[in-house]
Amino acid sequence: MVHRSIHQKSLLSVLIASLFFCNLVQAKEVSIMPDVVYGHKFGMALTFDVFRPENDANGAGVLFIVSGGWFSRWAPPKNMGPFTKLLNDKGFTVFAVRHGSSPKYSLPEIVEDVRRSVRFIRLHADKLGVDSDRLGVYGMSAGGHLSLMLGTTSDAGDITSQDPVLRVSDRVHAVVAWVPPTDLEIAVWEAPESLPEYKNFPALNLSLDEAAKYSPLAHVTPDDPPTLVLSGAKDKLVPIKHSEDIHAAFDKQHVVNKLIVYENSGHGFQNEDRQQAMSEMATWFEQHLTKSPSVE
Repeated sequence: MVHRSIHQKSLLSVLIASLFFCNLVQAKEVSIMPDVVYGHKFGMALTFDVFRPENDANGAGVLFIVSGGWFSRWAPPKNMGPFTKLLNDKGFTVFAVRHGSSPKYSLPEIVEDVRRSVRFIRLHADKLGVDSDRLGVYGMSAGGHLSLMLGTTSDAGDITSQDPVLRVSDRVHAVVAWVPPTDLEIAVWEAPESLPEYKNFPALNLSLDEAAKYSPLAHVTPDDPPTLVLSGAKDKLVPIKHSEDIHAAFDKQHVVNKLIVYENSGHGFQNEDRQQAMSEMATWFEQHLTKSPSVE
């Protein structure tokens, strides 16, 4: 995918304007910086919201990939509390990242968007109040898939790019993936017969070669960041095999990882399972992001 060039001066202007709005839009003990522009596509903005603890921020940043079925929709920042509050309470700055949404944009384009969001945050880490060497990512379902794509297929950036954002690494240092599709070849090959629900997701209109390229399972290597996978044993949309297979692949490559299975949950966690899963996620990020890792 080809990105349009973005002038650094324009990006800094957006950040300054967003800092102004930070003083106007606030939740209890959390400063909200809405609609920070991290890129453009065909004249339209790609944005994220920043949720930063007003006191005792620990310097680590966590991206929340706002995606379900690879659809990414805007919502008022005040509605994001269920996804961000616990991490904010633990001192993490959370970035609610929206990508170019299916069906307008394809999966390859969507993956490039989330890559860009990491690069942008790393480039502007000082202004955003986070340590560029302590960035994590999490998401649910399609957001979990995209989080794993960042974890398994990161790169150091393109130093020849005219765009300063694209010169920066999209490496993350910890991943939490909720009920993630990990093998898109299964989805593309078997969907008509065994998983007809997948036909509701235009992003999966892929060739088998593309499905392999965008399957995290196919890209696990020993240098992948610590990864937590949260799955429901009764999940019929994304069968638990997706999680079990990538857990086995991580183990084989000696990647620090953990799989937690909720026996009574399906694709969406409810009540106690959801609360426990949120707590497990917060603990994972505390374990792997509260100390700065060595620079790679």
